Amino acid sequence: METFCFGKNEVDFRSMEVSCKGVRVDLSAREFQLLRYFIEHRGEVLSREMILNGVWGYDAMPTTRTIDTHVTWLRQKLEENHHHPEHILTIYGVGYRFVG
Repeated sequence: METFCFGKNEVDFRSMEVSCKGVRVDLSAREFQLLRYFIEHRGEVLSREMILNGVWGYDAMPTTRTIDTHVTWLRQKLEENHHHPEHILTIYGVGYRFVG
């Protein structure tokens, strides 16, 4: 898959670029990796530990807020209303699910 569209966003995996409504969105390399992981596992409920292992490549303390912080940044950049996300959903007590 070279490109993926969800909502008003388009992800180009080859160039590692994301645009929203045709305007380029600046993502850090880690944010892009996290978004790619979500897209590759869309519809699945992913625990924070699964995400840490899949994106960062290691297991971390269960109390870490690393994932939550990066998800917040992604939501602010990609969700139309980051307070009421439609694509990166919180599954309370478990982790996250990407719907796109």
